[in-house]
Amino acid sequence: MTKKLIAAIDTPELARAGALVRDLAPHCGLVKLGLEFFLRHGPAGFVQAAQGQPVFLDLKLHDIPNTVAGAVRSLLPLGAEMLTIHAGGGSKMIAAAAAAAGSAVWRPKLLAVTVLTSLDDAALAEIGIGGGASAQVLRLARMALDNGADGLVCSAHEIAPLRDALGARPILVVPGIRPAGAALGDQARVMTPEQAVRAGADYIVVGRPITEAPDPAAAAAAIAAHIR
Repeated sequence: MTKKLIAAIDTPELARAGALVRDLAPHCGLVKLGLEFFLRHGPAGFVQAAQGQPVFLDLKLHDIPNTVAGAVRSLLPLGAEMLTIHAGGGSKMIAAAAAAAGSAVWRPKLLAVTVLTSLDDAALAEIGIGGGASAQVLRLARMALDNGADGLVCSAHEIAPLRDALGARPILVVPGIRPAGAALGDQARVMTPEQAVRAGADYIVVGRPITEAPDPAAAAAAIAAHIR
């Protein structure tokens, strides 16, 4: 079960990122490096911080198909286990990203972000998307998988509907995970680690409850133990 835990190393500081990767890797299946870190330090910083550990590179690429395909090809030499794109970029963008990923000897898993966990139904309505988060997630999920995505990034509350509709095929990576009693921060659609794993998540992503704990390694170990 430890392999189900992804620790989100959401810091722009290279030394701290490297220390967290070193301390947390024994308790996690992957570590996540994201946009803030990558924009500060680039590919060289990624390699230095990753230290050969399996990495979920969460950049949420979203642009015209040709640009996203080129970005994926540029990232392939880093050897990330997983890469993210925004499903909202459309079917052609997703297909172009999948084709680019498939051009590598080592093919990363391509994950499509459906609806950000910071968005609820009201926030979606504000930007012109009706029907609620669950309906939008399912629409984007079907499109992404039909165009070559390996899996999805979704809220814990969409795990069960996605499994009911799509079965075991897609990899489901679930952020917005908060242990019982932890602050929600900017997350709107959350669940505890145990609830998410029981619902059918392949991976859960936990950030601040681990990285801001007095002892991050102990916090990660405790979450891994709970989901075990």
